[in-house]
Amino acid sequence: MTYLRALPGLALAGLLAAAQTPAQRAALDVVEKQAEPFRQISRQIWENPELGWQEKQSSALLRAELEKHGFRTRGFDAMPTAFVAEWGEGRPVIGILGEYDALPGLSQEDAPERRPRVAGAPGHGCGHNLFGAGSALAAAAVKERMQALGLKGTIRFSGAPAEDCGGGKLFLIRAGTFRDADVALPWHPSYFNAADDNPYLANISARVRFRGTPAHAAGAPEAGRSALDALEVMTHAVNLLREHVPQETRMHYIVTNGGAAANIVPEFAELSIIVRHPDLEELARIWERVKKCAEAGALATETKVEIEVSSAYANFRRNAVLRDLLDRSLRAAGGVRYSDAERAFIERIRATLGARELPPLERAAEVLPPKTSLSSVSTDVGDVSWVVPVGHFTAATMPPGVPLHTWQSTACAGTEIGRKGMMVAAKTLTLAALELFEKPELVRQARAAYEEQMRGREYRSLLPAERRPGQTGH
Repeated sequence: MTYLRALPGLALAGLLAAAQTPAQRAALDVVEKQAEPFRQISRQIWENPELGWQEKQSSALLRAELEKHGFRTRGFDAMPTAFVAEWGEGRPVIGILGEYDALPGLSQEDAPERRPRVAGAPGHGCGHNLFGAGSALAAAAVKERMQALGLKGTIRFSGAPAEDCGGGKLFLIRAGTFRDADVALPWHPSYFNAADDNPYLANISARVRFRGTPAHAAGAPEAGRSALDALEVMTHAVNLLREHVPQETRMHYIVTNGGAAANIVPEFAELSIIVRHPDLEELARIWERVKKCAEAGALATETKVEIEVSSAYANFRRNAVLRDLLDRSLRAAGGVRYSDAERAFIERIRATLGARELPPLERAAEVLPPKTSLSSVSTDVGDVSWVVPVGHFTAATMPPGVPLHTWQSTACAGTEIGRKGMMVAAKTLTLAALELFEKPELVRQARAAYEEQMRGREYRSLLPAERRPGQTGH
């Protein structure tokens, strides 16, 4: 396959237009025609960032707009900021996923220098304002084309809260949202355009609490049982364990409470730990060993230990059929081209990233080959991929080289730079979903690929069954 690389804007646009079929051009025209309200919503969500489980305004804006487009909507008593919007009936059921939660501490003006809108407040450093609005725009465009073409089936938008701090999609799975779905199509903001063939990392996040006996650290140390000593034994054991786990494993922790004063034997100590691995089942085995490290700390110091799992994500189950579908849909949608004013803004933003080498700006106009290298991050989309065939891709909502979860990415998510990438995502989702409705054999092939991957395996979330929405977080 030949990939389009670093061509001048007009030449690239011409090649992409030539690659589009009349049906694709008609669908892309619908996306453009319906875009403005969703572009405004993306900005409104950006201006009013809400943390996970608190996205009341964000979810309400998206839900109300989809209702204007004729979608039936329903919410969840246990998750007030989650909702499902559907149009059509029968099969196939094609799901489009959207997120809209913000990150703590990343408040930022749409400016190329660090300038918080509200000091210490949240901000959309992961671009979820674009994720939610772009996916909802795609759902609305697909509905209009289905209606015009007389296509049978159901288009379903799932509004998922708390991806960055709570695994909202795990609770959508528990609520049966994907039980009857044939395919689910999420995407994510990034600094490049590519279909995703990346397994990501399964992870488990927990708080480990040790409780001991206080005493005067100098006058009666023998009477004390140090919770901090227990914590230190655990972390030493974890660091020794690093040599004896698969090399792709990641284990990282912080001490959140180490005691009250140096002259008091600590009665209480706590750490927050995250363990990751590319395979959910292998992660479960590693986690059992980490728990033994905690138990060893308690045993060695005659203290008590409590382990509270706060979130857990599965790795992503790749689907070659949907990967290829998204790759060709991305190529028909095209990449992002910046105006002179935007390029000037971008150069100022990129100048704040230090002296490291950055990809050329033309990278945003390209559609790269499917990304296959292992990513060291995690996403609750992974859990969805264990229960339904999932295709995933990224779109360039920020300039090449700008990392997620930074003030720089927050700034871009509020500008036309971010919205241009959002439009690429909406167009890609629209083309991919329509092709699935028009070609039922693709749905069957995606299901067959999913079932082959799941042969002999069963989804078992590492998140305890008693956990409830809103309790989760790192």
